[in-house]
Amino acid sequence: MQIHKQEADGADFGAKEAALFARLGQLPSLLIAVSGGADSAYLAWAAHQVLGQRALSVTAISPSFSGYDREELAKFVAHARIQHEFVETHEFLNPAYRANAGDRCYYCKDELFNVLDELARERRFAAVAYGVNADDTSDFRPGHRAAAEHQVLAPLLDAGMSKADVRALSQRAGLPTWDRPASACLSSRLPYGVEVTPERLSLVEKGEAILRELGFRQFRVRLHDKLARIEVAPEELPQAMNLEMAAKINARFKEAGFLYVALDLEGYRQGSLNAALKGKAAER
Repeated sequence: MQIHKQEADGADFGAKEAALFARLGQLPSLLIAVSGGADSAYLAWAAHQVLGQRALSVTAISPSFSGYDREELAKFVAHARIQHEFVETHEFLNPAYRANAGDRCYYCKDELFNVLDELARERRFAAVAYGVNADDTSDFRPGHRAAAEHQVLAPLLDAGMSKADVRALSQRAGLPTWDRPASACLSSRLPYGVEVTPERLSLVEKGEAILRELGFRQFRVRLHDKLARIEVAPEELPQAMNLEMAAKINARFKEAGFLYVALDLEGYRQGSLNAALKGKAAER
């Protein structure tokens, strides 16, 4: 992925970074929710630049957070030398989360911010922040409601930063996350209404590890019972449709425990499972 200065919004991402730093500088201390994606990683780095040891980055560990994401996050923390800790969250104890309705993300983020609020009180951090950017407001994100209820700060959004801004600024800062493909928790691979269980998420994680080993970069394994619906980036579709590669994918996935393997010809697109919610809304 190549990011050039003119691709960021209006080529003014430097001014946006100055605004972000100024906003962070007004805070006595800050606790940052970090998933390891480009947005939260950049926010963690920026908070460390401004606040130093008065900034603490925290990552939630649960069955929905893949081992690969944890390894990548550890690399980022070592590179950026930020103050960081892992905490456990227990959203799987909530039947509303496991039910996997359209508002599943709300219950996940509510649990996360409950844990972070308690940690902030114990450690006397002035506020909690997360890495939502200006582009995220155009998608269906129930987690934003939980953030608003917990009064979680959104410094990137307040500075008007888009995803392109974050990537450009991350590249300028030398962060290894600048071109990391979009990521999301493993639970987002299950269709709404299918119960979220550690066993299902483990199967998805195995499938995505296989695609990574085979050289794919941007992908999702959507689990439909025992069928794997594989989405890969449009530019990677020719590679996936090669007969030899298709045979490898099929064999490896069936070895991992999938009964059927299908390639989505539309390719990877963020939030593809939200189409089911739109369809239900149209029916009403």
